[in-house]
Amino acid sequence: MAASTGQNLGGVEEAKVEEEPRVLEPGAAPFGNFPHYSRFHSPEQRLRLLPPELLSRLFPPGAEKKPILGLDVGCNSGDLSVALYKHFLFLRDGETHSDASRELRLLCCDIDPVLVERAKKECPFPDALTFITLDFMNQRSRKVLLSSFLGQFGRSVFDIGFCMSITMWIHLNHGDCGLWEFLAHLSSLCHYLLVEPQPWKCYRAAARRLRKLGLHDFDHFHSLAIRGDMASQIVQILTQDHGMELVCCFGNTSWDRSLLLFRAKQTTETHPIPELLIEGKEGNRLRSWR
Repeated sequence: MAASTGQNLGGVEEAKVEEEPRVLEPGAAPFGNFPHYSRFHSPEQRLRLLPPELLSRLFPPGAEKKPILGLDVGCNSGDLSVALYKHFLFLRDGETHSDASRELRLLCCDIDPVLVERAKKECPFPDALTFITLDFMNQRSRKVLLSSFLGQFGRSVFDIGFCMSITMWIHLNHGDCGLWEFLAHLSSLCHYLLVEPQPWKCYRAAARRLRKLGLHDFDHFHSLAIRGDMASQIVQILTQDHGMELVCCFGNTSWDRSLLLFRAKQTTETHPIPELLIEGKEGNRLRSWR
């Protein structure tokens, strides 16, 4: 996509465009950049599964008051980002919190500059949510932009990352190696990681939509070796290859996608897992937190 550059995020150059009316055929979003994603996958379906007190339990307040830093990859137009922010800070619609930006700060990124511009314009919490255009698979841009944000708080990693229905688009556009590298980057950047993988049936549906529109098929779709139960595949990659541990599954949305919480193993010393998340035997980690 064509884009001019502008100054943002502490002087770091970032892609910027003026939002212009555009019409996408249904399904013509090869990176998952649907212009009205929340209309068919509402934030409420995720929020009903996530305990509002999750972040306060994972990161209990300490003597040194510092904000929880979150990274939302593939934020689209920001509807879910804003909803998560309000949910975890117990904010009702139209309600603000004078100290909220000191409690939780989110860096939200998406590959689509038009969606990012919309998110910036419509965000009710501009002091707490930062939206940037970023191709997360571009190593140089990722390092510069994320380091710039983290440096403002004297940090080198995020407390928690959100990867909501993004893994399939990375997988289809970058192949098996791309998915593995994507999860490697995320796991190295976050103490905790909340992942919502798309099941394999979504892969087939995405490829079918492109074919119906007469568009070029995904380059990697037919050659993917990682397939089948994608939630289990994601768990295996993160736990066996990237040093994370599956904490729990919060259940499935109405469109049959699991919400999986992972923890970097070295996080145990500084942020012990709350007992409610690890109650019972190992198998209980795959049950919803009630």
